[in-house]
Amino acid sequence: MPGQLLADCLNEIFEYLEEDKITLHSCLLVNRLWCEVAVRILWRNIWRFQYNVQYNPYPTHVPLSIIGTLIACLPDESKKLLLKNGISISSPTFKPPIFNYVSLCKALSIYSLDKMIQNVLEKKPSTTIPSRSLSYNKYLLTQEILKMFINEISSLKSLDYCSGRTKDVENIMFTCLPGTKNCLKDLTELNCSSDIYSEFYYQLSQICHNIQILTIEFGDIISNGLTDLISLQNNLKSVTLKSEDKDGTEVIASSLTKFSSTLTKLIIKEYYIPLSFIAMFINLQELILSFDFKDGLDDFVQLQYVTFPYLKVLKFLDECPKAEMLMKFLELNGKNLKELYVGNNNNSLNLSISRFCPNLEKLSTVFMDSEIETLKIILNNCKHLKGINVWCGDEYLNEKKLLQIIAKYSPKNFRELEMYYIYDVQLEVLPEELEEFFTNWKNRQPQQSLSIIIIKNYDDCISLEVNRDNMKIIEKYLEIGLVKKFKTKIMHCYDDDYNFNK
Repeated sequence: MPGQLLADCLNEIFEYLEEDKITLHSCLLVNRLWCEVAVRILWRNIWRFQYNVQYNPYPTHVPLSIIGTLIACLPDESKKLLLKNGISISSPTFKPPIFNYVSLCKALSIYSLDKMIQNVLEKKPSTTIPSRSLSYNKYLLTQEILKMFINEISSLKSLDYCSGRTKDVENIMFTCLPGTKNCLKDLTELNCSSDIYSEFYYQLSQICHNIQILTIEFGDIISNGLTDLISLQNNLKSVTLKSEDKDGTEVIASSLTKFSSTLTKLIIKEYYIPLSFIAMFINLQELILSFDFKDGLDDFVQLQYVTFPYLKVLKFLDECPKAEMLMKFLELNGKNLKELYVGNNNNSLNLSISRFCPNLEKLSTVFMDSEIETLKIILNNCKHLKGINVWCGDEYLNEKKLLQIIAKYSPKNFRELEMYYIYDVQLEVLPEELEEFFTNWKNRQPQQSLSIIIIKNYDDCISLEVNRDNMKIIEKYLEIGLVKKFKTKIMHCYDDDYNFNK
């Protein structure tokens, strides 16, 4: 019983590390119990390593370790087939696998698997049969690994089969493998491309009827069967639409009408269709729009008078609608909002946020340095605010003034400050000023631990943490718990969490 209690406690703790695969991996090395608990979470979605597959290639050891482990788990028949074709990739250890790692997987990314295999094979080409092409070897290895996934996973929850980034993925006839029906019967999340071969959607339509989270990236065409797959779902709750082409997308929007009352989350990225269709989703709780040009949001004029009684999260990740339209929308819908992200500066809009959004818990908006009084008004009026993201440096907020305002005016439950440096700015906070800030924060009642996150667009941006004396002060307050977390990250336009899409 004590052992089970410890395992349950470890599981509860390790769940918080699911997105931090590096730290979670280190837990495997502590002892047997830690390893057993951590490995289940680590392999649940092994593709979510802290590396960007598309833009920031994996360090060599990451794909080699994962693919090596998968090959070690292959049945002997598959291993012999690979060796016969000159594919020899060493396992992390010479011993048989301790766990059936594949059976622990609840997610499968065809794209990530494809890129990992290509990465490994390019660095370890076939030696015994050099005439074999890379494409052939990759196809062979991918098929054997996928067959193992189908046979060993009793209930896959998430499938990423997006071919938009690479046409090679289309050649993988995943749903034609024996055992697919049993593996995919409980699928709840699907990320796919509109131009995947039609058989994929026909076969998936016969198997999967309980998809709740659907992401579609639109390619040159919309395959037959995609609309059927959508219409055959029972309880679709979250939809993401990504498109840079106007052709054919209306038919997908039409197929979503069935879910006008069940859909609670909608994300639209560069999707060319009148935004008025959003109005039919009366139970939306999250609405996220990402357009990198203002014209894409002209149709927001159709939404400014629509009431969404359950809307809690509203994010504009790039451009925003015209301020007067958004202000009218907030007048109708701001009262229930918990999170609001706007990326354009407009003082009138910020004043409207303070007026119409009293229950906000998280806010990301832009203030000019001359608008510090508006920030005070928001902090005074939004009594439930727990975190804020603001731009700093140059013509935006001055760091020193910002810290003074946060210490004096932020609500009692405030606990997270994100400072975003979009330009190559210079440090403005001296160590004695930072010490004064923490002293003032320490004297607040009730006392609250504070997380500070520095976000920069440039590696050489001189911000708060660059000064060594500042870091000594931050480390001191980390030790006593007044600072809960201090983190710096470099953001790029291609990062998955660009514009703080959390």
